[in-house]
Amino acid sequence: MSQALVVDDDRTVLEMVRRSLEKVNVDVITAGTAEEALEAIREKAPEVVLLDIMLPSVSGLDVFREIHQLDRRLPVVFITSSSESNLAIEAMQLGAFDYLAKPLDLPKLNQLVQKAIETRRLMNIPVALPVGDTKSSKGDQFVGRSPQMLEVFKSIGRVAAENVNVLIRGESGTGKELVARAIYQHSPRSKDSFMAVNCAALTETLLESELFGYEKGAFTGADRQRIGKFEQCNGGTIFLDEVGDMSQLTQGKVLRLLQEQRFERVGGNKTIETDVRIIAATNRNLEEMVKAGSFREDLFYRLNGMTISLPPLRERGDDIALLVEHYLNEACYEMGRTETEGVSSEALELLIQYPWPGNVRELQSVVRQSLLKSTSPIIVPSFLPDELSRRFNTQAVSLEPENDISGDDDFPLSDLRLFVDQRLAEQSTDLYSETLEAMERYLLTRVLNETGGNQTRAAEILGITRGKIRDRIAQFGISLEKTVSIEDDSP
Repeated sequence: MSQALVVDDDRTVLEMVRRSLEKVNVDVITAGTAEEALEAIREKAPEVVLLDIMLPSVSGLDVFREIHQLDRRLPVVFITSSSESNLAIEAMQLGAFDYLAKPLDLPKLNQLVQKAIETRRLMNIPVALPVGDTKSSKGDQFVGRSPQMLEVFKSIGRVAAENVNVLIRGESGTGKELVARAIYQHSPRSKDSFMAVNCAALTETLLESELFGYEKGAFTGADRQRIGKFEQCNGGTIFLDEVGDMSQLTQGKVLRLLQEQRFERVGGNKTIETDVRIIAATNRNLEEMVKAGSFREDLFYRLNGMTISLPPLRERGDDIALLVEHYLNEACYEMGRTETEGVSSEALELLIQYPWPGNVRELQSVVRQSLLKSTSPIIVPSFLPDELSRRFNTQAVSLEPENDISGDDDFPLSDLRLFVDQRLAEQSTDLYSETLEAMERYLLTRVLNETGGNQTRAAEILGITRGKIRDRIAQFGISLEKTVSIEDDSP
């Protein structure tokens, strides 16, 4: 569970915020003085701080400066009264995350805290690049050994330390945000802010306001001054996701900022200087957009200090098996699934053959869904989402002899006469039930081989339930050969 520190000398405010944040699964630590707040930050490392700007005998700005010395990446949201908004704006210019006016709008507070926690995650959770055969047990990890991904890793290493803008290109779900975070974390700006803005998720007016801020009265509803991301992130890095969706007006303002490192807030005439590094990403063909006149050519060249192109998952070959193993280990750990052993060869083959229009993000979702549906230690095709399992049911699957589903090999199950003769010679006194069991064992293994281990399809052919199939698999000791397994040393 995420943790928020709330610093206020009003116990009513503390309790109100605690109850509100419980609804969004955020645990609240409280402090009534600056000393208690600093001690809580040192000992409990919260992911966001809600700070009253007027504490007993001390200014919130002074407390903020001390917090900043402890952890410059820790998001601080100020709680103010309307008469103290100028102090909050000053704090924003010093690097605070945002501010809220009293009386508190609790839904907005919940939303802002969640946004701050996500920003903290982006800055603090490390992105591990592969080194040799070692695996990181903490943070987010790049997984892959295909030639295309090795080039991506090399490019990150080459550009991270350079103060140039980077353009990341690739289809949706290929991991563009992960690349941006890796560049930031390995750059000289890693101690300063990292902020991400999705240009496709905001209207033209909202995006302009988000990036550049606005003055009070700049438009209807602008009842106070607002600091934008470029001003707030001075000295840090801004990730502009889906930059191809930016309007022409906003493109022009971003171009000027890139050229001169200065801008004006919406509705203002005061020039503000800033120093930010821009990492942009897009899944669109910017060259075609330039030709069509919908994207500025000069902005394209300014953003494109260096290009990193991410390959789609369908072109990454054996990386798919590595990613399945990685995400299965990750999901088992998060869900506490200690009994899961791996993925069957048939299921893995379907995962490899699938075109993955949603790329790595879709693969991660499929692994999690399959794990939730699984009722046995091995993930077989029937546990995959419908769009993948249907492929299994419509294609012929042949098993190599060494991978056959097998039972007891002491006698040939397909020759019933030989089995009966053998049991008579041994003077069996329970021949009826033994013969029925032998026939059932043979029938079940034969049908499971025919369906490639798909228990749902086998149940349909046999006219029995999947529960009975599972019972007989356990009773007869039938094994389903697997090719991807959970590592014993998974976290």
